[in-house]
Amino acid sequence: MLITFSFTRLAVQVRRWFEIGPDATTERGARVELLLLDPQPHRGSESAAQRLVVDTPFWRADLFDRTDRPGAWAAAHVHPHFDGVEPSDRVFSPGLTADPWGWLTEQLSHPGERLRDAGLDPAVAGDDLDDLRTEVPHIVGAARRFGPEQPMTRDDDFHLTRDAAERVRRMLTLIPPGVGYDREHLRPWLEQH
Repeated sequence: MLITFSFTRLAVQVRRWFEIGPDATTERGARVELLLLDPQPHRGSESAAQRLVVDTPFWRADLFDRTDRPGAWAAAHVHPHFDGVEPSDRVFSPGLTADPWGWLTEQLSHPGERLRDAGLDPAVAGDDLDDLRTEVPHIVGAARRFGPEQPMTRDDDFHLTRDAAERVRRMLTLIPPGVGYDREHLRPWLEQH
């Protein structure tokens, strides 16, 4: 499941996510991504449904915990910019680890700074900057639903991330031969087509 808050030029996507590292460690929690909407020409009549294209990411926060060290927020990080669709390296922050939800609230309350940090002109978002600030409590509330402190079974996680089966298979190719991982836990993603 992906929750999208879309404005005129800005969008915020919130979802449950997990990562499997090359050492087979697993991180899980909420992913929050800021993106630009690509303007689309009006189609059809005044009542026609319109196309929404959310396709230019510029900032991502992964409010993750490691499953082998729960409660420490040891994997919480931010990608402050993107190169096309590829995120920048992970940046860890003591403020993020100490108070993940307060940190996220602060980051989203200053969307113009997030745009500038990504090398973009905040003017591209226009009135959306104020509109996004107004919705921060709702966005953070949605992210908390997917946070690592929420008890979820494997089936709960699969229900929320079954669209990621191809990405899970790609993550597993990064694990060197001989490094074990819980194949049974990942079975639903591996069998998803």
